[in-house]
Formats: sequence, structure tokens, C-alpha cells
Amino acid sequence: MKRLKGVSISSIATLCIIIVGWSGPCVVGEDEEISAPMKRTEKEALYSAIQGFVGKWWNGSDLYPDPCGWTPIQGVSCDLFNGFWYATDISIGPIHDNSLTCDKDVKFSSHLVALSHLRSLSFFNCFVSKEHPVTMPINEWEAMAGSLESLEFRSNPGLVGGIPVSFRGFKRLQSLVLMENGLTGEVPQSLGNLTDLKRLSLAGNSFTGGIPASLGGLKQLLILDMSRNSLSGELPASLGILISLLKLDLSSNQLTGSIPEGIGNLKNVTLLDMSNNGLTGGLPESITELIALQELSLSNNPIGGEITNLQWSNLRSITALGLSNTSLSGRIPENIAEIKSLRFLGLNDNTLTGVIPQKLGDLPNISAIYIQGNNLTGELRFPESFYGRLGQRFRAWGNPNLCFSPDSIQAPSNAPSGVKQCARQGIIKYETRIGNSSKHDDHQSSSASSLSLLPPAPGFLFLVVQMYLLDLNIRGPVSIYWARF
Repeated sequence: MKRLKGVSISSIATLCIIIVGWSGPCVVGEDEEISAPMKRTEKEALYSAIQGFVGKWWNGSDLYPDPCGWTPIQGVSCDLFNGFWYATDISIGPIHDNSLTCDKDVKFSSHLVALSHLRSLSFFNCFVSKEHPVTMPINEWEAMAGSLESLEFRSNPGLVGGIPVSFRGFKRLQSLVLMENGLTGEVPQSLGNLTDLKRLSLAGNSFTGGIPASLGGLKQLLILDMSRNSLSGELPASLGILISLLKLDLSSNQLTGSIPEGIGNLKNVTLLDMSNNGLTGGLPESITELIALQELSLSNNPIGGEITNLQWSNLRSITALGLSNTSLSGRIPENIAEIKSLRFLGLNDNTLTGVIPQKLGDLPNISAIYIQGNNLTGELRFPESFYGRLGQRFRAWGNPNLCFSPDSIQAPSNAPSGVKQCARQGIIKYETRIGNSSKHDDHQSSSASSLSLLPPAPGFLFLVVQMYLLDLNIRGPVSIYWARF
């Protein structure tokens, strides 16, 4: 698709068809006509660059004689500069049925850097052969440094090697996406020089080493995704400087150490995911200062510490709170029940104790609560409608001293899975008699039936056991003991 000052050429063409019957030739401005030419050198560079990726069979000059005019190439966009068409966006990969797709012997073409007005370059599922891996050019990128704003390599397992040092010259780059490729090595400190970056995604590669502290210089960064790599070391304190961040995903790495207190400075972040690492040191109090947070996932880290004393009710926008398998202790805080937006609560596989706050059942949007695998005690006091609504998404098994009242459940299918029934209370009355004297020690009373025996003869200390039962289903003999006085 071609663009002209924010308007696509197809829209202009449609407008021209309507107008031409009324007013003669259609002109865009005084000097820029729809039939604007494309320089031969630019056209040849475009053909050669594409041919290097899709294969020698592709004959662009025959198939698309006017690539920025009436024979557009799928995945190529153009803009007018000084009366000439230039390719500004190239996207290669099987996105649409007629998209440009890469050849099995794909390789980078030196003609690519001749496209001097290129702003966006994207490769999706293009370098797929691990038997014939391809590395990114090292120095050729410098020719694009003055124009390139977006560079993306997605789902290219055959793209190997490291991030070229020459990337540091992309002063206008706003989006760098290197996702799900076969890239290795350390993340260059020089990426911190790309001060116009708004999106940096390096997810799904095999990067090693630490997270560069220099990334704290990316003041305009909105998205930082370095998940699913082999990054190690501690989290740099400079992450707390990225106050524009909306998304921070560092999950599934080998990161260690504690979560920096400065993380609370990220007032705009809506997603914070550091799950599946080796983080320790407890939860920082500042984490509850993330007032825009919607999703928090710290699961599968040996974080440790108490959960009770944090002001969870400050997170008024959060919908998902994932703290499973984080070695947390203490009671489930009552103030979690004040987060009305909460949909998912994951606290399973910790060492939490105490009773479960009954008010969790009043959360209006809750759809899943996982609290299995703890040391929670007492009786579940949620209404049957709560169990019926959540079903298997309420998980409380693996808490040996937790039970539910069978009187609260009418339909057996609504009973919480894996949780035992609470035993019905029985009342035992002990009575000692010596001669005509008696002493009573009454415990709870709710009589249904009683058993009492008189002493066989005076001079015996006799223990009378009166058992007040309420459907205890007790089977077997009852033993009575007495002794001579």
C-alpha cells in the first residue's frame, strides 16, 4: 500500500475516479501527480532486495512494473519525496495469502541498504532453516541509520548470531523487535543509546549475560520484553528510571537477587511479569505503589517473606495477581478482598497459614482463586453459589486442616474439589460420682441421645459418660472404666 502525507494511494485513486468525470485530470497538490515516477535506481534496488529474500525466480520488473503505482507489491509501501516515489516500508513473510515469502536459500541482499528512505523493515517466519542458518549483516545497517524507525525479526529460528554493534547508530529507531529467533550472545550496552526507542522486544531467543544498566537511559520506552531467554544476574536499579513503561516482561530467565525498591516508580506500568526466575529477598513494599498495574506475575521464584503487611488495596486496577510458588508465608491479607477489579488470584504452593478471608467470595469479578498447596486451616465459608460459579477454578486442595461444611452445599457437584468435609461436633458430658456426691463438667451441649451407667455398688469411683451425638456415625463399642475407691 502506498501513502501520501498520511493518505493511502488507493483512497486517492478512488477519489480521482469520482472526480475525473467532472473536472478533468486528477492532481494531488500543484506538483505531485498520481503518476509520479520512481527513480530507476530506487526501483532496481527494490527489485534486487526483494529477490534476495524470495528467490531468483521472482522477476519484479515483469510482475510489478509500477511497484509504487498501479501494480503494487504486497507488503511494500511507498511515499512521495520531492516528486518521486520511494519504498518506505517492506514486510516479508507469510502474513497474507499473496504476501512475499522467503526462499529456502534466503540471504541478505546488499541492495537493501540502497533504499535510502526505508522507515520500516519486517521479516516474519523468513529464516526458518537451522541447517542453513543466516546471520544479520554487521556493518550494512549504518546506511539506514538516518531513516529506519522500525526493525522487526519475528519467528526466524534460522537467524543466528548476536545483535550487530552497528545497531547503535539507529538514532531514529522507535521499535526494535527481535522475537523468537535463534539469536545468542549478550545484550549490547549500546542499545541504551537508542534514545527514541518506544518498544524493545528481545523475547524468545537465547541471550545470556545480564540486563544492561544502560537501558535506564531509554526514557521514552513504553514496552520492554526480554522474556524467555537465559539472562542472569541481578535486576539493575536503573529499571526504576523507566517511568514511561507500560509493559515490563522479564519472565522465564535466570535472574537472581531482589526486586529493586525503585520498581515502585513505574506508575504507568500495566503489566509486570518476572515469573520463572530465581528472585529472592521478599516483596518490596513499593510494589503496591504501582497504581496503574493490571497484571502482576511473580510466580515460580523463591522470593520468600510475608505477604500480610503489604497494602494490596492500593492496586485498584489489578485484574490478575500471580504469586504462586514464591515461598510466601503469613496469612492471606484481608485487604486483597478490597480489590474489586480482581479476576484471578494465584497464591498456591506457598506456606500460607490461617483462615481464608470470607470476603474473597464477595469479589464481583473474580473468576479463579488458586490457594492449593498451603497450610491454610479452618472452615471454608463461601456460599454455594460461589463454588458453582468458579467450579474447578477454585482450588483449595492440599491444605490438610481445611474443610467445608456439608450443610452449606445442596448439590454435591458444587463441593470444593479435594477439600474434606468438616466433622460434625459431638458433645461429651463427664460426670464423676462418689457416693451421693457428684461433680459436673459440662462441655458443649446439643443433645440427640445419651448413655449413662450407674455405679455397680457404693464405694466405687464411677465415671459416667453421657454422649450427645449429632449424626456422627460412630461405630464400635463404647468402653466404660471404673475403679474401686
